[in-house]
Amino acid sequence: MEALGSLMEGFAVVSTPANIGLMFVGIILGVLIGVLPGLGGANGVAILLPLTFSMSPTSAIVMLSCLYWGALFGGAITSILFNIPGEPWSVATTFDGYPMAQRGKAGQALTAAFTSSFVGAFVAVLMITFLAPLVASFALEFGSPEFFAVYLLTFCSFVGMGKGSPFKILTSMALGFALASVGMDTVTGQLRLTFGFHELMRGFDFLIAVIGLFGIGEILLSMEEGLKFSGKTAKINPKVVWETWKMLPQFWVTSLRSSMVGIWMGITPGGATPASFMSYGLAKKMSRTGDKFGTGEIEGVVAPETAAHAAGTSALLPMLALGIPGSPTAAVLLGGLLIWGLQPGPLLFVEQKDFVWGLIASMYLGNVVGLIVVLSTVPLFASILRIPFSIIAPVIIVICAIGAYTVANALMDVWLMLAFGIIGYVFKKLDYPLAPLVLALVLGDKAENAFRQSMLASQGNLGIMWSNWLVGSITTLALVMLFWPLIAKVIALAKPPKAQDFPEEQPVE
Repeated sequence: MEALGSLMEGFAVVSTPANIGLMFVGIILGVLIGVLPGLGGANGVAILLPLTFSMSPTSAIVMLSCLYWGALFGGAITSILFNIPGEPWSVATTFDGYPMAQRGKAGQALTAAFTSSFVGAFVAVLMITFLAPLVASFALEFGSPEFFAVYLLTFCSFVGMGKGSPFKILTSMALGFALASVGMDTVTGQLRLTFGFHELMRGFDFLIAVIGLFGIGEILLSMEEGLKFSGKTAKINPKVVWETWKMLPQFWVTSLRSSMVGIWMGITPGGATPASFMSYGLAKKMSRTGDKFGTGEIEGVVAPETAAHAAGTSALLPMLALGIPGSPTAAVLLGGLLIWGLQPGPLLFVEQKDFVWGLIASMYLGNVVGLIVVLSTVPLFASILRIPFSIIAPVIIVICAIGAYTVANALMDVWLMLAFGIIGYVFKKLDYPLAPLVLALVLGDKAENAFRQSMLASQGNLGIMWSNWLVGSITTLALVMLFWPLIAKVIALAKPPKAQDFPEEQPVE
Protein backbone atom coordinates (compact mmCIF):
# COMPACT_ATOMS: atom_id res chain seq x y z
CA MET A 1 0.00 0.00 0.00
CA GLU A 2 2.90 2.35 0.72
CA ALA A 3 4.25 1.72 -2.79
CA LEU A 4 0.84 2.47 -4.32
CA GLY A 5 0.59 5.71 -2.32
CA SER A 6 4.05 6.78 -3.48
CA LEU A 7 3.12 5.87 -7.06
CA MET A 8 0.05 8.14 -6.89
CA GLU A 9 2.33 10.97 -5.73
CA GLY A 10 4.60 10.16 -8.69
CA PHE A 11 1.68 10.50 -11.11
CA ALA A 12 0.93 13.91 -9.60
CA VAL A 13 4.57 14.93 -10.21
CA VAL A 14 4.71 13.92 -13.88
CA SER A 15 1.13 14.70 -14.93
CA THR A 16 1.85 18.33 -15.70
CA PRO A 17 1.27 19.67 -19.24
CA ALA A 18 5.02 20.26 -19.66
CA ASN A 19 5.97 16.72 -18.70
CA ILE A 20 3.21 15.19 -20.84
CA GLY A 21 4.54 17.22 -23.76
CA LEU A 22 8.06 16.00 -23.08
CA MET A 23 6.72 12.42 -23.11
CA PHE A 24 5.39 12.89 -26.65
CA VAL A 25 8.63 14.55 -27.74
CA GLY A 26 10.69 11.73 -26.23
CA ILE A 27 8.54 8.98 -27.78
CA ILE A 28 8.61 10.55 -31.26
CA LEU A 29 12.38 11.10 -31.15
CA GLY A 30 12.83 7.57 -29.78
CA VAL A 31 10.79 5.97 -32.56
CA LEU A 32 12.83 7.95 -35.09
CA ILE A 33 16.05 6.71 -33.48
CA GLY A 34 14.74 3.14 -33.42
CA VAL A 35 13.76 3.34 -37.10
CA LEU A 36 17.19 4.55 -38.27
CA PRO A 37 19.59 1.56 -38.26
CA GLY A 38 22.63 3.76 -37.57
CA LEU A 39 21.36 4.86 -34.16
CA GLY A 40 20.22 3.07 -31.03
CA GLY A 41 18.55 3.71 -27.70
CA ALA A 42 21.82 4.16 -25.82
CA ASN A 43 23.25 6.53 -28.41
CA GLY A 44 20.03 8.52 -28.73
CA VAL A 45 19.92 9.07 -24.98
CA ALA A 46 23.62 9.97 -24.99
CA ILE A 47 23.25 12.52 -27.80
CA LEU A 48 20.28 14.26 -26.19
CA LEU A 49 21.61 14.09 -22.61
CA PRO A 50 23.57 17.38 -22.88
CA LEU A 51 20.39 19.14 -23.98
CA THR A 52 18.69 18.23 -20.68
CA PHE A 53 21.20 19.92 -18.38
CA SER A 54 19.03 23.05 -18.16
CA MET A 55 15.91 21.00 -17.26
CA SER A 56 14.88 19.76 -13.85
CA PRO A 57 16.04 16.16 -13.25
CA THR A 58 12.42 14.92 -13.26
CA SER A 59 11.58 16.51 -16.62
CA ALA A 60 14.90 15.36 -18.10
CA ILE A 61 14.50 11.75 -17.03
CA VAL A 62 10.88 11.72 -18.25
CA MET A 63 11.95 12.76 -21.75
CA LEU A 64 15.00 10.45 -21.88
CA SER A 65 13.15 7.41 -20.53
CA CYS A 66 10.34 7.97 -23.06
CA LEU A 67 12.99 8.27 -25.78
CA TYR A 68 14.20 4.86 -24.61
CA TRP A 69 10.68 3.36 -24.88
CA GLY A 70 10.26 4.93 -28.30
CA ALA A 71 13.52 3.39 -29.54
CA LEU A 72 12.30 -0.01 -28.34
CA PHE A 73 9.04 0.47 -30.26
CA GLY A 74 10.74 1.84 -33.39
CA GLY A 75 13.05 -1.12 -33.95
CA ALA A 76 10.07 -3.30 -34.85
CA ILE A 77 9.03 -1.05 -37.77
CA THR A 78 12.18 -1.64 -39.81
CA SER A 79 12.35 -5.31 -38.84
CA ILE A 80 8.85 -6.06 -40.10
CA LEU A 81 8.62 -3.75 -43.12
CA PHE A 82 12.22 -3.77 -44.39
CA ASN A 83 13.81 -6.88 -42.82
CA ILE A 84 16.40 -4.47 -41.34
CA PRO A 85 16.65 -4.66 -37.53
CA GLY A 86 16.64 -1.06 -36.29
CA GLU A 87 17.99 -2.39 -32.98
CA PRO A 88 19.96 -5.56 -32.13
CA TRP A 89 17.05 -6.94 -30.10
CA SER A 90 14.77 -6.64 -33.15
CA VAL A 91 16.65 -9.32 -35.10
CA ALA A 92 14.39 -12.11 -33.80
CA THR A 93 11.32 -10.07 -34.83
CA THR A 94 12.41 -10.27 -38.49
CA PHE A 95 12.11 -14.09 -38.47
CA ASP A 96 8.29 -14.01 -38.62
CA GLY A 97 7.52 -10.29 -38.88
CA TYR A 98 8.96 -9.79 -42.36
CA PRO A 99 7.31 -12.96 -43.81
CA MET A 100 3.97 -11.64 -42.47
CA ALA A 101 4.61 -8.33 -44.27
CA GLN A 102 5.40 -10.20 -47.48
CA ARG A 103 2.04 -11.97 -47.18
CA GLY A 104 0.22 -8.64 -46.87
CA LYS A 105 -0.17 -8.81 -43.07
CA ALA A 106 2.22 -5.99 -42.19
CA GLY A 107 -0.44 -4.08 -40.25
CA GLN A 108 -1.30 -7.15 -38.20
CA ALA A 109 2.38 -7.87 -37.48
CA LEU A 110 3.08 -4.29 -36.41
CA THR A 111 -0.01 -4.17 -34.17
CA ALA A 112 1.01 -7.45 -32.54
CA ALA A 113 4.59 -6.20 -32.06
CA PHE A 114 3.56 -2.86 -30.53
CA THR A 115 0.93 -4.43 -28.26
CA SER A 116 3.32 -7.14 -27.10
CA SER A 117 5.97 -4.51 -26.42
CA PHE A 118 3.46 -2.61 -24.30
CA VAL A 119 2.52 -5.75 -22.34
CA GLY A 120 6.16 -6.71 -21.68
CA ALA A 121 7.05 -3.21 -20.50
CA PHE A 122 3.91 -2.99 -18.33
CA VAL A 123 4.68 -6.25 -16.53
CA ALA A 124 8.27 -5.07 -15.96
CA VAL A 125 7.11 -1.70 -14.58
CA LEU A 126 4.76 -3.49 -12.18
CA MET A 127 7.74 -5.51 -10.98
CA ILE A 128 9.82 -2.34 -10.53
CA THR A 129 6.98 -0.64 -8.61
CA PHE A 130 6.83 -3.31 -5.92
CA LEU A 131 10.39 -4.70 -5.89
CA ALA A 132 12.52 -1.54 -6.15
CA PRO A 133 11.66 -0.21 -2.64
CA LEU A 134 12.36 -3.66 -1.13
CA VAL A 135 15.71 -3.95 -2.89
CA ALA A 136 16.60 -0.38 -1.91
CA SER A 137 15.67 -0.83 1.76
CA PHE A 138 17.73 -4.02 1.87
CA ALA A 139 20.67 -2.23 0.24
CA LEU A 140 20.67 0.46 2.96
CA GLU A 141 22.61 -2.06 5.06
CA PHE A 142 25.49 -1.88 2.57
CA GLY A 143 28.95 -0.53 3.37
CA SER A 144 31.99 -0.21 1.08
CA PRO A 145 32.73 -4.01 1.11
CA GLU A 146 29.12 -4.80 0.19
CA PHE A 147 29.09 -2.24 -2.61
CA PHE A 148 32.34 -3.58 -4.04
CA ALA A 149 30.94 -7.11 -3.82
CA VAL A 150 27.86 -6.01 -5.82
CA TYR A 151 30.07 -4.32 -8.43
CA LEU A 152 32.21 -7.47 -8.57
CA LEU A 153 29.07 -9.58 -9.02
CA THR A 154 27.99 -7.38 -11.93
CA PHE A 155 31.37 -7.63 -13.67
CA CYS A 156 31.66 -11.38 -13.06
CA SER A 157 28.11 -11.99 -14.30
CA PHE A 158 29.02 -10.39 -17.62
CA VAL A 159 31.97 -12.78 -17.91
CA GLY A 160 30.30 -15.97 -16.70
CA MET A 161 26.80 -15.55 -18.09
CA GLY A 162 27.66 -13.73 -21.32
CA LYS A 163 26.88 -15.51 -24.56
CA GLY A 164 30.15 -14.59 -26.23
CA SER A 165 33.75 -15.57 -25.60
CA PRO A 166 34.80 -14.93 -21.96
CA PHE A 167 38.19 -13.78 -23.26
CA LYS A 168 36.56 -11.15 -25.47
CA ILE A 169 34.30 -9.99 -22.64
CA LEU A 170 37.31 -9.69 -20.30
CA THR A 171 39.29 -7.81 -22.95
CA SER A 172 36.45 -5.35 -23.48
CA MET A 173 35.99 -4.88 -19.74
CA ALA A 174 39.74 -4.45 -19.16
CA LEU A 175 39.82 -1.64 -21.74
CA GLY A 176 36.90 -0.01 -19.94
CA PHE A 177 38.75 -0.20 -16.60
CA ALA A 178 41.87 1.30 -18.19
CA LEU A 179 39.87 4.20 -19.65
CA ALA A 180 38.08 4.75 -16.32
CA SER A 181 41.41 5.14 -14.52
CA VAL A 182 42.66 7.95 -16.80
CA GLY A 183 42.88 11.36 -15.10
CA MET A 184 43.46 12.50 -11.54
CA ASP A 185 43.44 9.95 -8.73
CA THR A 186 40.86 11.18 -6.23
CA VAL A 187 42.74 9.63 -3.29
CA THR A 188 46.39 10.60 -3.94
CA GLY A 189 45.85 13.54 -6.31
CA GLN A 190 48.35 12.09 -8.80
CA LEU A 191 47.80 11.98 -12.56
CA ARG A 192 47.33 8.57 -14.16
CA LEU A 193 47.73 7.55 -17.81
CA THR A 194 47.57 11.14 -19.13
CA PHE A 195 50.91 10.85 -21.02
CA GLY A 196 51.47 14.60 -20.74
CA PHE A 197 48.13 15.60 -22.31
CA HIS A 198 46.47 18.19 -20.10
CA GLU A 199 43.13 17.51 -21.81
CA LEU A 200 43.11 14.03 -20.24
CA MET A 201 43.32 15.33 -16.66
CA ARG A 202 39.52 15.15 -16.37
CA GLY A 203 39.51 11.63 -17.79
CA PHE A 204 37.31 10.20 -20.51
CA ASP A 205 33.73 11.35 -20.26
CA PHE A 206 31.48 8.32 -20.56
CA LEU A 207 29.12 10.36 -22.76
CA ILE A 208 31.82 10.93 -25.40
CA ALA A 209 32.67 7.23 -25.32
CA VAL A 210 29.04 6.14 -25.71
CA ILE A 211 28.34 8.52 -28.61
CA GLY A 212 31.43 7.27 -30.41
CA LEU A 213 31.09 3.56 -29.64
CA PHE A 214 27.40 3.24 -30.47
CA GLY A 215 26.69 6.11 -32.87
CA ILE A 216 29.80 6.51 -35.03
CA GLY A 217 30.67 2.81 -34.80
CA GLU A 218 27.24 1.78 -36.09
CA ILE A 219 27.37 4.36 -38.89
CA LEU A 220 30.77 3.12 -40.07
CA LEU A 221 29.51 -0.46 -40.06
CA SER A 222 26.32 0.49 -41.93
CA MET A 223 28.30 2.48 -44.51
CA GLU A 224 30.53 -0.52 -45.14
CA GLU A 225 27.51 -2.77 -45.65
CA GLY A 226 25.98 -0.22 -48.04
CA LEU A 227 22.43 -0.45 -46.78
CA LYS A 228 19.75 0.17 -49.35
CA PHE A 229 16.30 0.69 -47.91
CA SER A 230 13.46 -1.02 -49.71
CA GLY A 231 10.55 -2.69 -48.05
CA LYS A 232 6.81 -3.16 -47.70
CA THR A 233 4.24 -0.48 -47.02
CA ALA A 234 1.83 -0.73 -44.12
CA LYS A 235 -1.31 1.00 -42.96
CA ILE A 236 -2.79 0.43 -39.54
CA ASN A 237 -6.49 1.20 -39.24
CA PRO A 238 -8.86 0.56 -36.31
CA LYS A 239 -10.23 -2.59 -37.98
CA VAL A 240 -6.75 -4.19 -38.23
CA VAL A 241 -5.96 -3.20 -34.65
CA TRP A 242 -9.20 -4.62 -33.27
CA GLU A 243 -8.93 -7.90 -35.21
CA THR A 244 -5.33 -8.36 -34.02
CA TRP A 245 -6.22 -7.57 -30.42
CA LYS A 246 -8.95 -10.25 -30.55
CA MET A 247 -6.30 -12.81 -31.61
CA LEU A 248 -3.62 -11.92 -29.03
CA PRO A 249 -5.30 -13.27 -25.84
CA GLN A 250 -4.78 -16.83 -27.09
CA PHE A 251 -1.02 -16.25 -26.73
CA TRP A 252 -1.22 -15.19 -23.07
CA VAL A 253 1.05 -18.04 -21.94
CA THR A 254 3.70 -16.96 -24.46
CA SER A 255 3.39 -13.34 -23.31
CA LEU A 256 3.71 -14.25 -19.63
CA ARG A 257 6.67 -16.57 -20.24
CA SER A 258 8.40 -14.01 -22.44
CA SER A 259 7.85 -11.30 -19.80
CA MET A 260 9.49 -13.45 -17.14
CA VAL A 261 12.44 -14.25 -19.43
CA GLY A 262 12.82 -10.57 -20.26
CA ILE A 263 12.65 -9.43 -16.63
CA TRP A 264 15.27 -11.96 -15.60
CA MET A 265 17.60 -11.04 -18.46
CA GLY A 266 17.06 -7.35 -17.74
CA ILE A 267 17.91 -7.52 -14.03
CA THR A 268 20.94 -9.70 -14.75
CA PRO A 269 23.43 -8.39 -17.34
CA GLY A 270 21.85 -10.43 -20.13
CA GLY A 271 20.06 -7.62 -21.90
CA ALA A 272 17.22 -7.32 -24.40
CA THR A 273 18.97 -9.02 -27.33
CA PRO A 274 19.56 -12.47 -25.73
CA ALA A 275 16.14 -12.17 -24.06
CA SER A 276 14.42 -11.80 -27.44
CA PHE A 277 16.30 -14.77 -28.94
CA MET A 278 15.74 -16.93 -25.85
CA SER A 279 12.04 -16.11 -25.79
CA TYR A 280 11.68 -16.81 -29.51
CA GLY A 281 13.44 -20.16 -29.08
CA LEU A 282 11.20 -21.16 -26.16
CA ALA A 283 8.07 -20.15 -28.05
CA LYS A 284 9.16 -22.16 -31.10
CA LYS A 285 9.86 -25.19 -28.94
CA MET A 286 6.63 -25.05 -26.90
CA SER A 287 4.14 -23.78 -29.46
CA ARG A 288 1.74 -26.13 -31.22
CA THR A 289 2.67 -24.37 -34.46
CA GLY A 290 6.40 -24.26 -33.73
CA ASP A 291 7.25 -26.03 -36.99
CA LYS A 292 5.71 -23.07 -38.88
CA PHE A 293 7.87 -20.45 -37.14
CA GLY A 294 9.86 -18.49 -39.70
CA THR A 295 7.04 -18.49 -42.25
CA GLY A 296 4.96 -15.68 -40.73
CA GLU A 297 3.50 -16.84 -37.40
CA ILE A 298 2.12 -14.03 -35.23
CA GLU A 299 3.33 -15.86 -32.09
CA GLY A 300 6.87 -15.53 -33.47
CA VAL A 301 6.42 -11.75 -33.29
CA VAL A 302 4.76 -11.69 -29.86
CA ALA A 303 7.51 -13.63 -28.06
CA PRO A 304 10.64 -11.58 -28.92
CA GLU A 305 8.93 -8.18 -28.69
CA THR A 306 7.46 -8.93 -25.25
CA ALA A 307 10.79 -10.16 -23.92
CA ALA A 308 12.81 -7.27 -25.39
CA HIS A 309 10.62 -4.61 -23.80
CA ALA A 310 10.45 -6.45 -20.47
CA ALA A 311 14.26 -6.70 -20.44
CA GLY A 312 14.81 -3.09 -21.51
CA THR A 313 12.47 -1.79 -18.82
CA SER A 314 13.54 -4.06 -15.94
CA ALA A 315 17.21 -3.10 -16.55
CA LEU A 316 16.35 0.15 -14.75
CA LEU A 317 15.62 -1.70 -11.46
CA PRO A 318 19.25 -2.41 -10.46
CA MET A 319 20.22 1.05 -11.73
CA LEU A 320 17.73 2.81 -9.45
CA ALA A 321 17.94 0.55 -6.40
CA LEU A 322 21.65 -0.34 -6.40
CA GLY A 323 23.28 2.14 -8.77
CA ILE A 324 24.23 -0.71 -11.12
CA PRO A 325 22.99 -0.45 -14.74
CA GLY A 326 21.53 -3.55 -16.36
CA SER A 327 22.02 -2.37 -19.95
CA PRO A 328 24.09 0.13 -21.96
CA THR A 329 21.16 2.58 -22.03
CA ALA A 330 20.71 2.24 -18.28
CA ALA A 331 24.45 2.96 -17.95
CA VAL A 332 23.97 6.20 -19.92
CA LEU A 333 20.99 7.16 -17.74
CA LEU A 334 23.11 6.37 -14.67
CA GLY A 335 25.71 8.84 -15.88
CA GLY A 336 22.93 11.39 -16.44
CA LEU A 337 21.75 11.03 -12.84
CA LEU A 338 25.29 11.63 -11.62
CA ILE A 339 25.60 14.74 -13.82
CA TRP A 340 22.31 16.08 -12.38
CA GLY A 341 23.74 15.65 -8.86
CA LEU A 342 21.73 12.54 -7.98
CA GLN A 343 23.33 9.44 -6.51
CA PRO A 344 21.61 6.26 -7.79
CA GLY A 345 21.24 3.64 -5.10
CA PRO A 346 19.18 2.92 -1.99
CA LEU A 347 19.44 6.48 -0.62
CA LEU A 348 17.79 7.79 -3.78
CA PHE A 349 14.47 6.39 -2.53
CA VAL A 350 14.87 8.35 0.70
CA GLU A 351 16.50 11.61 -0.42
CA GLN A 352 14.80 12.00 -3.84
CA LYS A 353 11.49 10.23 -3.34
CA ASP A 354 9.54 12.51 -5.71
CA PHE A 355 12.09 11.96 -8.47
CA VAL A 356 12.10 8.15 -8.19
CA TRP A 357 8.34 7.74 -8.10
CA GLY A 358 7.93 10.37 -10.80
CA LEU A 359 10.22 8.27 -13.00
CA ILE A 360 8.27 5.07 -12.25
CA ALA A 361 4.96 6.85 -12.97
CA SER A 362 6.39 8.15 -16.25
CA MET A 363 7.11 4.53 -17.24
CA TYR A 364 3.37 3.76 -17.08
CA LEU A 365 2.32 6.92 -18.92
CA GLY A 366 5.22 6.72 -21.38
CA ASN A 367 4.25 3.24 -22.52
CA VAL A 368 0.62 4.26 -23.07
CA VAL A 369 1.75 7.34 -25.02
CA GLY A 370 4.22 5.21 -26.99
CA LEU A 371 1.56 2.68 -28.01
CA ILE A 372 -0.75 5.48 -29.22
CA VAL A 373 2.02 7.25 -31.16
CA VAL A 374 3.39 4.18 -32.97
CA LEU A 375 -0.05 2.85 -33.91
CA SER A 376 -0.95 6.18 -35.51
CA THR A 377 2.32 7.16 -37.21
CA VAL A 378 3.71 3.95 -38.76
CA PRO A 379 3.44 5.12 -42.42
CA LEU A 380 5.19 8.40 -41.56
CA PHE A 381 8.18 6.75 -39.88
CA ALA A 382 8.39 4.01 -42.50
CA SER A 383 8.62 6.65 -45.24
CA ILE A 384 11.78 8.05 -43.62
CA LEU A 385 13.64 4.97 -44.80
CA ARG A 386 12.93 5.94 -48.40
CA ILE A 387 15.58 8.65 -47.94
CA PRO A 388 18.96 7.44 -49.28
CA PHE A 389 21.31 6.25 -46.57
CA SER A 390 24.03 8.45 -48.07
CA ILE A 391 21.99 11.43 -46.83
CA ILE A 392 20.97 10.00 -43.47
CA ALA A 393 24.48 8.91 -42.40
CA PRO A 394 26.13 12.39 -42.56
CA VAL A 395 23.18 13.90 -40.66
CA ILE A 396 23.60 11.35 -37.87
CA ILE A 397 27.36 11.99 -37.72
CA VAL A 398 26.77 15.76 -37.42
CA ILE A 399 24.22 15.18 -34.62
CA CYS A 400 26.75 12.97 -32.81
CA ALA A 401 29.47 15.62 -33.16
CA ILE A 402 27.18 18.33 -31.79
CA GLY A 403 26.24 16.09 -28.85
CA ALA A 404 29.91 15.39 -28.09
CA TYR A 405 30.95 19.04 -28.34
CA THR A 406 28.19 20.28 -26.03
CA VAL A 407 29.36 18.06 -23.15
CA ALA A 408 32.26 20.40 -22.25
CA ASN A 409 32.40 22.80 -25.23
CA ALA A 410 35.74 21.25 -26.19
CA LEU A 411 36.81 20.35 -29.73
CA MET A 412 39.04 17.64 -28.25
CA ASP A 413 35.89 15.72 -27.32
CA VAL A 414 34.84 15.55 -30.98
CA TRP A 415 38.19 13.93 -31.88
CA LEU A 416 37.84 11.56 -28.93
CA MET A 417 34.33 10.68 -30.14
CA LEU A 418 35.73 9.77 -33.57
CA ALA A 419 38.47 7.68 -31.91
CA PHE A 420 35.87 5.82 -29.88
CA GLY A 421 33.83 5.37 -33.06
CA ILE A 422 36.78 3.59 -34.68
CA ILE A 423 37.15 1.44 -31.55
CA GLY A 424 33.44 0.58 -31.72
CA TYR A 425 33.72 -0.29 -35.41
CA VAL A 426 36.76 -2.53 -34.82
CA PHE A 427 35.10 -4.21 -31.83
CA LYS A 428 31.98 -5.01 -33.84
CA LYS A 429 34.01 -6.30 -36.78
CA LEU A 430 35.94 -8.58 -34.43
CA ASP A 431 32.74 -9.53 -32.52
CA TYR A 432 33.86 -7.99 -29.22
CA PRO A 433 30.97 -6.86 -26.98
CA LEU A 434 30.64 -3.15 -26.19
CA ALA A 435 28.36 -3.40 -23.14
CA PRO A 436 31.15 -4.63 -20.77
CA LEU A 437 33.37 -1.74 -21.92
CA VAL A 438 30.65 0.83 -21.19
CA LEU A 439 29.84 -0.81 -17.85
CA ALA A 440 33.50 -0.78 -16.76
CA LEU A 441 33.92 2.82 -17.93
CA VAL A 442 30.91 3.96 -15.87
CA LEU A 443 31.46 1.84 -12.76
CA GLY A 444 35.24 1.34 -12.83
CA ASP A 445 36.12 4.30 -10.61
CA LYS A 446 33.25 3.54 -8.21
CA ALA A 447 34.38 -0.09 -7.85
CA GLU A 448 37.97 1.08 -7.32
CA ASN A 449 36.96 3.56 -4.60
CA ALA A 450 34.83 0.96 -2.80
CA PHE A 451 37.69 -1.56 -2.93
CA ARG A 452 40.28 0.95 -1.66
CA GLN A 453 38.00 2.03 1.19
CA SER A 454 37.50 -1.63 2.12
CA MET A 455 41.24 -2.26 2.08
CA LEU A 456 41.93 0.85 4.20
CA ALA A 457 39.31 -0.25 6.74
CA SER A 458 40.75 -3.79 6.95
CA GLN A 459 44.43 -2.74 6.65
CA GLY A 460 44.82 -4.70 3.43
CA ASN A 461 43.08 -7.89 4.58
CA LEU A 462 40.98 -9.43 1.79
CA GLY A 463 39.09 -11.35 4.46
CA ILE A 464 36.81 -8.31 4.81
CA MET A 465 35.05 -9.52 1.68
CA TRP A 466 33.80 -12.46 3.81
CA SER A 467 33.43 -10.55 7.09
CA ASN A 468 29.66 -11.13 7.33
CA TRP A 469 27.05 -13.32 5.70
CA LEU A 470 25.85 -10.59 3.30
CA VAL A 471 29.17 -9.54 1.76
CA GLY A 472 30.45 -13.12 1.93
CA SER A 473 27.49 -14.56 0.02
CA ILE A 474 27.65 -11.83 -2.67
CA THR A 475 31.43 -12.25 -3.11
CA THR A 476 31.13 -16.05 -3.29
CA LEU A 477 28.30 -15.77 -5.83
CA ALA A 478 30.45 -13.38 -7.87
CA LEU A 479 33.31 -15.91 -7.99
CA VAL A 480 30.87 -18.66 -8.97
CA MET A 481 29.60 -16.45 -11.83
CA LEU A 482 33.17 -15.70 -12.93
CA PHE A 483 34.14 -19.36 -13.18
CA TRP A 484 30.72 -20.62 -14.25
CA PRO A 485 31.80 -21.72 -17.78
CA LEU A 486 34.51 -23.89 -16.18
CA ILE A 487 32.13 -25.17 -13.48
CA ALA A 488 29.55 -26.07 -16.12
CA LYS A 489 32.14 -28.10 -18.05
CA VAL A 490 33.18 -29.96 -14.88
CA ILE A 491 29.53 -30.76 -14.08
CA ALA A 492 28.98 -32.01 -17.64
CA LEU A 493 32.04 -34.27 -17.43
CA ALA A 494 30.97 -35.59 -14.02
CA LYS A 495 27.56 -36.70 -15.27
CA PRO A 496 27.36 -40.42 -16.08
CA PRO A 497 27.02 -41.04 -19.82
CA LYS A 498 23.56 -41.95 -21.09
CA ALA A 499 22.77 -45.39 -22.38
CA GLN A 500 22.64 -44.22 -25.98
CA ASP A 501 26.23 -42.95 -25.66
CA PHE A 502 27.44 -46.56 -25.60
CA PRO A 503 27.61 -48.61 -28.82
CA GLU A 504 25.21 -51.50 -28.98
CA GLU A 505 26.80 -54.88 -28.26
CA GLN A 506 27.00 -57.12 -31.28
CA PRO A 507 25.71 -60.66 -30.82
CA VAL A 508 28.45 -63.28 -30.58
CA GLU A 509 28.18 -65.86 -33.34
